[in-house]
Amino acid sequence: MEAILNALNDIIWSQWLVWLCLGAGVYFSVLMKFPQVRLFKDMVGQLFSGESSDSGVSSFQSFAMALGGRVGTGNIAGVASAIGFGGPGAVFWMWAIAFLGAGSAYVEAALAQVWKEEMNGEYRGGPSYFIEKGLGQKWYAMIFAVAAVISMGFFLPGIQANSIANSMDNAFGVSPVITGLIVSALLGLIIFGGVKRIGKAAELIVPFMAIAYIIVALIIIVMNIAQIPSILALIFSSAFSTKAAFGAIIGQAIMWGVRRGIYSNEAGQGTGPMAAAAAEVSHPAKQGLVQAFSVYVDTLFVCSATAFMILITGSYNVADGAGGFLAENLPGVNPGPAFTQAAVGTLMPRFGGAFVAIALFFFAFTTLMAYYYYAEVNVAYVTRNFKNHKLIFNITRVTLLVMTFIGAINSAGTVWALGDVGVGVMAWLNIIAIILLTKPGIATLKDYEEQKAKGIDPVFDPKKLGIKNADLWNKINGKVKA
Repeated sequence: MEAILNALNDIIWSQWLVWLCLGAGVYFSVLMKFPQVRLFKDMVGQLFSGESSDSGVSSFQSFAMALGGRVGTGNIAGVASAIGFGGPGAVFWMWAIAFLGAGSAYVEAALAQVWKEEMNGEYRGGPSYFIEKGLGQKWYAMIFAVAAVISMGFFLPGIQANSIANSMDNAFGVSPVITGLIVSALLGLIIFGGVKRIGKAAELIVPFMAIAYIIVALIIIVMNIAQIPSILALIFSSAFSTKAAFGAIIGQAIMWGVRRGIYSNEAGQGTGPMAAAAAEVSHPAKQGLVQAFSVYVDTLFVCSATAFMILITGSYNVADGAGGFLAENLPGVNPGPAFTQAAVGTLMPRFGGAFVAIALFFFAFTTLMAYYYYAEVNVAYVTRNFKNHKLIFNITRVTLLVMTFIGAINSAGTVWALGDVGVGVMAWLNIIAIILLTKPGIATLKDYEEQKAKGIDPVFDPKKLGIKNADLWNKINGKVKA
């Protein structure tokens, strides 16, 4: 099975997808004149500008839900894997896809807001919805929805659960079976409460877990501050040079950096827009900017924290792709949480493994919450003509909980290969769609900036921009005017 999945990933994750992801980021960033730089103040400001309503969550809750999905195993195990297989240069390409991907993240989130719907009293949206309403291609929308349900409900939960189980086993000797049962039970308590409970849980957990992790990373970095210049030189030389020790695998650096970068920050993958659509805002651009900021937080802060801890302490190995190693600082240790545990262990020799295990639990658990929400959004789309949505959602919840348990006791290679298939398929489908919807995506930002320049709190009017099928905004604007 693992061999078949790896062969499939070689096709899905060919150089064409890597260049499509990077190219889309450049394309949108240039067209919008790099809003990820120009409008950084707005990104932060919009985080706390909106309030929740009966139909939607607040901007910050939506941000926390999306960040909960982004900040997960990829920030610990994913970064370690990128370095282990792509060398230190992979870190640069993770930064590149985050910076450029923020442009793609803005567009996909804004489009999700433009064409969101209200179903069963809650906002729903994402690629399936904007593909159908924006492109008028229901078959394409249905393919994405099915791919998302399979990926979020079946493929991806196993990665998070498996990483939690392995780290708990390594740190505390807890059986993966026990960990799987506990994680599934805790997850069930939250996801059976619906999107509002998911939003509230994420709002509480995400800031706490990210801040605590970054504080520990900063302490390690400050203690080794003299090494920062040499580490930065190593990252950049490995990313571009074909002469340096790790430059010999420059293609792998790009591949693993972009691959793990997209898995971690989800820019262009199509999942972030599903959380963005749930927000109650007066203009799509507001949530687009918030989601672009979440890409920064995920990769430029959390992933970088992991990368610097690993590199600055020398807690890594780098495979040469032929069964040997270009660097072997941790003999017998495979790329994954163990790299990070070894790095933190230099600061807390007796508690490093435990700290990373606990951090990974929170990171991965919030990602599992987000995965359920993303699966529910697409199940709602596929079954929108069904009457008993409650039954269908409950079946989806039980399925995800079962897959979470199975993932906890499965092999790491299999669950990561399954996850890569899911991420890759969604990225192909979503990036092509948002490129085809460039005009309305760019129009939202232009309209936002024009209103801001006039001193107006931006309010979205799709008719003014010539955008069709965005009927929900007539109702939303009625609430605003009232």
